[in-house]
Amino acid sequence: MELRQLAYFVAVAEEGSFTRAAERFHVAQSGVSAQIRRLEREFGETLLDRSGRTVRLTEAGEVALPHARSALAAVDRARLAVDELTGLLRGRLALGAVISHDVDLPGLLADFHQAHPAVEITLTEADTGPLVDALSTGQLDMALISVGSTPPDGIEIQVVDEQPIVVAVGQTHEFAAQAAVPLAALRDRDLISLPRGTGLRSQLDEACTAAGFTPRIAFEASDPVVLAQLAARGLGAAILPGEFAKTRPERLRVIPIDRPALRGRLAFAWRAGGPGNPAGRALARRIREALR
Repeated sequence: MELRQLAYFVAVAEEGSFTRAAERFHVAQSGVSAQIRRLEREFGETLLDRSGRTVRLTEAGEVALPHARSALAAVDRARLAVDELTGLLRGRLALGAVISHDVDLPGLLADFHQAHPAVEITLTEADTGPLVDALSTGQLDMALISVGSTPPDGIEIQVVDEQPIVVAVGQTHEFAAQAAVPLAALRDRDLISLPRGTGLRSQLDEACTAAGFTPRIAFEASDPVVLAQLAARGLGAAILPGEFAKTRPERLRVIPIDRPALRGRLAFAWRAGGPGNPAGRALARRIREALR
């Protein structure tokens, strides 16, 4: 018994025609007929009733059909498993990451490389916006991004860290004496922020829009260290991740934002349904296990 005999039998049963079944496999009708006759000889039963205009299953054919389908499905699963292994052994993985984070990404990639040394890995640093776009178009398999309360459309995430977004100001700033700063107090104030396309900036813009105003950005920089330095020099109020701001208290006053409180999340992200290649799926599994 051969797999092609089972495949031809299932095709004829589904199409109700030897001709259409042959067209499905791009072979001659005589070849399909010959293989099914051999299959019937092996079973010792007629599987198909050829007497009418439409080919129909016999009673024996009705019994055999689900088993034939199961056998073909099992073979497909075996092929998929081998393809997964082959793709993983010789695969490529495109990873992206926001520029500023405290995740031990080199350690994670080193562990993955040790387990799968033949997988080629590329790493790109960019802001959250371009990384999400690259994920959506398939240029990246996975990315470490900054997100708000809701992940971008078509993207699944595994949260790594969550922390408040705060205001950091110099010791002489008008906010310096306050225990907390309401979001509305940022209206018409000189703000220092990460550029558009970053997760933190997107959250700031969205929150201010919801509160009825557009934030006045006096200075932009891609490095939170620079934002903190500008704020310490009295050039405005820096919008920063809370944990980052706390590490630089010597010349800064760090104040939480409330009414509403803003929170940022750092997360690994991939396209909905999982990464599209075996290497990406293997890394996603490893990340889930590490964060569980």
